[in-house]
Amino acid sequence: MTQERPQGQMLQTLRTVAWSLIGIRNSGRHHEDQRGLRPLPLMFTALGAVFLFVLALMGLVHWIA
Repeated sequence: MTQERPQGQMLQTLRTVAWSLIGIRNSGRHHEDQRGLRPLPLMFTALGAVFLFVLALMGLVHWIA
């Protein structure tokens, strides 16, 4: 296993979460990410992304209504 810089690991985590949220993911790339990412940072990143998405939707509804 190769040691990546923390910045590279974070970018890979963000990219994985972003692709998963929109539902487009290559299965080969998905399996590669499963081997390279730790579950705890992945869960916190996903929860943060969902939280920001919900806030953006609430802001949009407030702006329109």
